[in-house]
Amino acid sequence: MKTAYQNHHRYKCIHKKQKIHKNLLIIFLGLVVGPTTLTSLTSCNKERDIFDATGTFEATEVTSSSEVSGKILQLDIDEGDSVMAGQRIGTIDGTQLILRKKQLVNNIRAIQSRNPNVQKQIAVLEQQISTQLQEKERVQRLFDANAATGKQLDDITANIALLSKQLEAQKSALNVTTNSITQDVATMEAQVEQIEDQLTKCQIVNPLTGTVLVKYAQKHELATPGKPLYKLADLSEMTLRAYITSDQLSKIKLGQPVKVYTDYGDNTREYPGTLSWISAKSEFTPKNIHTKNERANLVYAIKIKVINDGFLKIGMYGQLIF
Repeated sequence: MKTAYQNHHRYKCIHKKQKIHKNLLIIFLGLVVGPTTLTSLTSCNKERDIFDATGTFEATEVTSSSEVSGKILQLDIDEGDSVMAGQRIGTIDGTQLILRKKQLVNNIRAIQSRNPNVQKQIAVLEQQISTQLQEKERVQRLFDANAATGKQLDDITANIALLSKQLEAQKSALNVTTNSITQDVATMEAQVEQIEDQLTKCQIVNPLTGTVLVKYAQKHELATPGKPLYKLADLSEMTLRAYITSDQLSKIKLGQPVKVYTDYGDNTREYPGTLSWISAKSEFTPKNIHTKNERANLVYAIKIKVINDGFLKIGMYGQLIF
């Protein structure tokens, strides 16, 4: 059974006029450069005739790093392991954080115990004011009956005013104390929340579903914020980064389906792909890339999304046909 590669090659060679010209060129080159060099040249020409672009496969790689300091107590992964998003794969020692949190909680309780009971502390003054108000009513009745003097009434009124000012001053002082304690408690509670967040980050949780590519850290090593622990990538979908010449830009568009080919020795596999990105700027042709027009020194990068059946690997060489 013919492979997709051979079928497409056969399709490219059915044009009679092109075939005649190619045969004449081969005869001429055979006389000039010899059979060995001719074989190499015709092989390269066939590849350029068949494929519209070439490139290498890549995947989005993510490096998971530590967010806290401490000894690594557990890191249950190996290179090549498949891991799920949200999976807990390790632990960093958080003993010091736990002790700091315990100390803060005790300090909060101690401060809250000093919080004044405003109602109890102003109850005495409020009772005195209430008693004086009742006395004022009694003296007022006596004054109206000419049984009490105006001085008695004025003295009681002045006493009530003094007690009222004392009550307001005490309320103000108690409010200042209460607000200060409330602010101190709020500050410490925020510190507790920060520690709880750090304790959560002591659990090494995998960020995305993928395959572990490189393991940078080991159990019992010291982790610091920003230290890489491992690198992983989602290999279920690969990206072929290829390069085309300027005269090929008019033949492609985003979302266009393309055919991608990979060479496994005697086997050539065909994959359906989708054009997902076209560079807006040209660049010099990479040394390891073949283009349709080898004389073109400026090319445009493109990306092709390809579903991976497990055989595609990062760095593997691929070819495509529009």
